[in-house]
Parts: sequence; C-alpha cells; structure tokens
Amino acid sequence: MASFASYDGTEIGYRVLGDGLAAVGVEGTEEELRSALARRSAEPWYPVALAALERIFAGEMSMEAFRASRPFYYAHWDEAAQAHATAGVSQRHQAAREGFFAGAAIDPPAARAALTKLTAPVLLYAGDQDPTVPPAAVREAAPLFNDATVVVQPGAAHFPWVDDPAAFAVAISAYLS
Repeated sequence: MASFASYDGTEIGYRVLGDGLAAVGVEGTEEELRSALARRSAEPWYPVALAALERIFAGEMSMEAFRASRPFYYAHWDEAAQAHATAGVSQRHQAAREGFFAGAAIDPPAARAALTKLTAPVLLYAGDQDPTVPPAAVREAAPLFNDATVVVQPGAAHFPWVDDPAAFAVAISAYLS
C-alpha cells in the first residue's frame, strides 16, 4: 500500500479495477452484505454456505469454511464455478489467505490523495450479485478517480469472467477500445 499511496500519477496507460475498495475507505455496510446474501436464500447450497461464511466472519480461516462459502461468489454454482473456486487452492495456501492483509498499512486518506494524481482512465467493474464488492460501493468509489467508468455486469457475482465470460470480454473490450 505504501507504493500505491505514494504513486505520482505517471506510467500507467490503462488500469482495470474491481476489488480492494476498502483501501480507499469505501466499503459496503453489514446490512448491504446481509441483504445480498439473503437474495440467494432459495439456493440449495445457501444454509451450508451461509454457516461457513459466518465462521469466516468470526475469524475461522479453515479450508472447509473457505470451500463451503464459495457459492456466494458466483452467480451460478455450476461445474465451471466449482472448478474455478478450487483451482490452485490447497491447505498450503492457508498462510497466504491468513496473511493477505497482515501487516498492511492501509491508510485510506493517503490512498485517496494518491488517486487524485492518477490521470489514466480507470474501469471499476462489479457483478450485480457480488456480496463483497457490491455495485453501490463501486459507484461510490468512482468520484475518487479523475476519469472513472463504472460497469456492472448483470447476472454476475464476484468473478464475472467465470459467470459470463462472453459478456465480460465484450465489456472489457469496449472499455479498452
């Protein structure tokens, strides 16, 4: 984060963003998260996935909880989503998950100040079913950038390129052209 907060605004042509908004002080509320999760309550996997997510919220970072919570991050819990959810994930990655933000000096005011120096166009991308990076939070972050475009992919969750690769490719290509 230190290098991001001290960024001088040069040497970037295009940057595609979608996650990490907490670094600039933009986060959805617990009520928004709970509402997004509840919209999936008719899914057959919902009770198990919700219980796993609750354990994660309580601080449990076990592989079992991680795997069981994954359906919330996909619009459809089909074979493609299940394969993506566990690709490269194993017990040995526990330390990486636990240490992802460990020791990070997240300073939202400094990050916001750094963004004022960013002159490159920025794409803020969200899936309309994403419970952790909801479209409202993405829209809230847009004014922090000098030149931001917000795209919300319908029928997608946290991994829109898995939920609908064609729609994702069209949106990214349109932005980059």
